[in-house]
Amino acid sequence: TIKVVRGNPTPEELAAALAVIRARATAAASVPAAPEMVDAWADKGRNVSPRTLPQLGPKAWRGTYWPR
Repeated sequence: TIKVVRGNPTPEELAAALAVIRARATAAASVPAAPEMVDAWADKGRNVSPRTLPQLGPKAWRGTYWPR
């Protein structure tokens, strides 16, 4: 419930204020929630599989933990 604490609004002013509150509540409810961001270290797609193993060589360590 909404209660007027101070002042004496006219019925038109009160209706306008309630219309704004209702419009904002409806707009906030219709916005879809943002997808949860997954930390790159927790991403299951980064698991090493046999097809993504780095080739052996002097610089092979560079590609070990870099996102693909």
